[in-house]
Parts: sequence; structure tokens; C-alpha cells
Amino acid sequence: MIIRSLELKNFRNYDDLNIEFDSGTNILYGDNAQGKTNILEAIYLSGTTKSHRSSVDKEMIKFLNDESHIRVNVLRNDIKYKIDIHLKKSRSKGIAINGLPIKKASDLFGILNFVFFSPEDLNIIKDGPSQRRRFLNMELCQLNRIYMQNLTDYNKILKQRNSLLKDIAFRPDLTDTLDIWDMQLINYGSRIISERRKFIEKLNVIIKNIHKKLSGDREDLELIYQPDVNIDDYENALEKNKNGDIYRKTTSVGPHKDDMIFNIGGVDIRKFGSQGQQRTSALSLKLAEIELVKEIIHDTPILLLDDVLSELDSKRQNYLLNSIHDIQTIISCTGLDDFVKNRFNINKIFQVVEGTVTNEN
Repeated sequence: MIIRSLELKNFRNYDDLNIEFDSGTNILYGDNAQGKTNILEAIYLSGTTKSHRSSVDKEMIKFLNDESHIRVNVLRNDIKYKIDIHLKKSRSKGIAINGLPIKKASDLFGILNFVFFSPEDLNIIKDGPSQRRRFLNMELCQLNRIYMQNLTDYNKILKQRNSLLKDIAFRPDLTDTLDIWDMQLINYGSRIISERRKFIEKLNVIIKNIHKKLSGDREDLELIYQPDVNIDDYENALEKNKNGDIYRKTTSVGPHKDDMIFNIGGVDIRKFGSQGQQRTSALSLKLAEIELVKEIIHDTPILLLDDVLSELDSKRQNYLLNSIHDIQTIISCTGLDDFVKNRFNINKIFQVVEGTVTNEN
């Protein structure tokens, strides 16, 4: 699986851009705030329909414009795909594959798979639970069409239930209608819990050996799924918390409250680990993610590294770079220092300056 080219029109700080990538390692370098991350964002959006940093389409449209276009040309299993995404300020986005419009985001499933690694991911362990849930959702939605649909349905039901909880404050007679939403919430929520549990079990098989090597055989890392509620207790938990939910006007129970624990030697490193342990574990998580995606899709994902190399010490840099030699990688960085130039093979170099991209080789 490779992205052959990317075209942008009125996307973020780009008027027009046409860039052709190599199937190996591609470097985007330049000062901060020049548009490097915008390119990675557009690539990620083309395969998932979502930005890794924004939930509002109009924020990605260039200032003083009403529309934006993204086009990527993809080669997967010797089959060519052209993905077009049309962002609009006043309407929902339009998506087409090989010129044919699609109705659902899930119709993109199976064309592109990404592993996205940014400096923020190094803080996934010490940050709040929402970041760890985001990691689970970002990867599972790429790998599992049914999970994506269940998550979409769950979020819709959750929003409707929370709206009803607010209405009950003015109309107590609506309380009995909560049961209708609760049954649907349990239905979709239980499926999400089940898939998250299986995903973390698969990650654990892979991450243990990776982390052992990264830590010099000193540490055993285990991921522990921490569901907010167990499936068997879900209905009782919603009933038990019903009055509290009505009082607070929000749903307090369900997979939207899940978390994931990182254990080393039985110690929760979210609370008691050093920064070094947390960062090494975050890198182990990303490397395990790459291997798990390979295993599931029987192909290589595309790796997007957004200015993350400067956040790693030389040992972790080397381990990461030695792990990505067989997949298409697009790396953003601020400069072509000796590390980048001398430690691994670079196939294409692009300089990014104020929304202009120049191929340097």
C-alpha cells in the first residue's frame, strides 16, 4: 500500500499543491508553522474522512474560501484508487472513489491504513483517559468497519440520551422514556467494549517483546483494558446511576468513560512511572500498532511521523527508524540534521516554506 501523489486546493495554508511521494521514506522539512503538518493531516483525512486534530471541516478550509479539495492517488495490491474529498463550509463533506460518490465514510474502509505518530502520542500515558480512548477509536475505526458503525451509532444514542436528561429537568414525565435509549446504549456500548478488549489482547501479544528490546530486557510491559462498566453489569449500572444522571444532565456510565492501564512489573506507570518509562512505553505502543496492522490487513500501513524524531533520544530514534525500513513513511521535521542525513536511507526530500513545497532531489 502506497500513496503515489497528493493534490490540495484551498486546504489550510495551501492554495494549490501537487506532490508525488516515493514508496520508501519521504522527508518534509522546514520551520514551524509552514504547513508540514497540514500535509500529513490531508493524507490522514483522505483515508479516514477525519482529521487527527480537528473535528470541524470548515477549520481546514483556507481563510476567505468556501470550499477545499483533497485528492490522493493510491496503489494497493496493484490496484489504483483515486480518492477525492470535497470540504464545504455550509454542508457536509463529499467523498468519491475513482470518480464515484460514496454515501458512508465506511465505504473507504480497506483502501488506506495509517499509523500516525506525533509528539502528543508520547504523552498518551500521562494525559487523561480521553487520549487513550482516542487511540483505541482511531485504530479500530480503520481496521473494523463494524466497530466504526457501532461507535457512530453509540455516539448518536449518547447525544440523544444526554439531550433527554436535560429535557427531564423541565418535564419529569419524560423519565420513563429513558429506558428506550438505555437499551440501545447497552446494545452498541457492549459491542464497543467487546472489540476494545479483543484489540488490547492482540496488542499485548506483540508489545511485550518490543518493549523488552527497547528497555534492554529490563521491563515487562502489559496493557490492561479498564472498561468503565462490564457488559454483564451495564443495565444495572445505568439504572443505579439514573437519578444522578438526571441531576447532572449527562450519562455517567459507558465506554465513553473507558481507560487503559500501562503496567510495568505490576506498577501503573501512569501514576508511578518515570517520564523515560512513559515515553518508551508510548513508543512500544506505536511500534506494536504497526505490527498488529500488518498482521490484520496482510499489508503494510503508511506511517506518518509528525515532528516526533526530535522528541526521542538517539536510542529510541534508532529503534524506531530500524523498524520502518519496509513501509512507506512520510516524516515531518524542522531540519535535515546529521541524524536524519546519515542514519537511514531517504528516498525523497521536500522543503516546506509558507505553503510552498519544493522537491530537493
